[in-house]
Amino acid sequence: MTRNPFFPQYNDLPSQLPIFPLAGAVVMPGVQLPLNIFEPRYLNMVNDALAGDRLIGMVQPRSETADDEVPQIHRVGCAARITSYSETNDGRLVLVLTGVCRFHVRRELESQRGYRRVEPDWERFTVDFHRSEADVVDRNGFLSSLHAYCNLRHVEIPWDDAKKMPIQDLVDLLCAHLPLEPEDKQALIETLDVRDRAQLMRGLMDMASASSVGTAEHRH
Repeated sequence: MTRNPFFPQYNDLPSQLPIFPLAGAVVMPGVQLPLNIFEPRYLNMVNDALAGDRLIGMVQPRSETADDEVPQIHRVGCAARITSYSETNDGRLVLVLTGVCRFHVRRELESQRGYRRVEPDWERFTVDFHRSEADVVDRNGFLSSLHAYCNLRHVEIPWDDAKKMPIQDLVDLLCAHLPLEPEDKQALIETLDVRDRAQLMRGLMDMASASSVGTAEHRH
C-alpha cells in the first residue's frame, strides 16, 4: 500500500504517544481501521490528536487484567494517523485511522485529560517504512487456507482483489480485519517478517478450520 505523503517519516515519529487500549482492534502500517468514539476521555484524546500530529497508538489490553483494574497493556502496538473523521448529532466521533508504524512500549507516562500515554520505542520496527515485495512460499496454499477460514466464519472477501494484492498488503489487511482471537492478532502484529507473519496466519486459519471440522464430526 502506498504511504500517505502526510504521514511522518521515521525520524519525525514522536517521543510520546496517546494510546487507545481496545481488545481485538489492531492496525498495521498502511491498513485502515474505522472507530466509533464516544467516551469523554477518548473524545479528549482525539481532539488533542487532531490539534497536533493526529497520531494515536492502538494497543490491546492483556486478557488476564481484572475488570476493576486499569488494564495492563501488551507491549507492542501500532501508531495510526487520523485520516478522516466526522461528528454525529449524538456527540460521537467516527474516525478512520491508517496505520503508520508499530512500536514497543518503553514505559507508560502520566495520563492526560483522562487518557493514557506511553513513551514508544520505534527502533525494532523501522522495517515498517520499507515495504517488502516478498511472497509466501505457497501463495495458492495461503489463499486456499483463507478461503476455508472465510467459509467457516462467513467472512466475505473480494477474492479478485485479494488474488492481485502484494502478499504483505494482504496479510497486514487480514491481521486487522479477520475475526481472529485477540491473542492471535497480538502474535501477528508482533511478528516482524512478513513471511513469518503469513506462515503464522495460515497456521491459525488452518487450526480454526480443523477445529471446526473436528467439532462437527464429534456432534455426529
